[in-house]
Amino acid sequence: MNRALDLTAAAWRKSSYSDGGGTNCLEVADDHPGTVPVRDSKNPDGPILLFAAGPWASFLEGVRNW
Repeated sequence: MNRALDLTAAAWRKSSYSDGGGTNCLEVADDHPGTVPVRDSKNPDGPILLFAAGPWASFLEGVRNW
């Protein structure tokens, strides 16, 4: 069964890796166990990408080690 994740009340936070100029702004919503919603802060009504927590953690580790 595939149930949609309700993100209408999600609390979005800007990534610490976003630049300060407003051109590269990624937002992440916390408090969704097992899933990490990600969106472009310049287009908050646009598409939201959903990542499984494990692959997202691996991605973050790679970014930190870059």
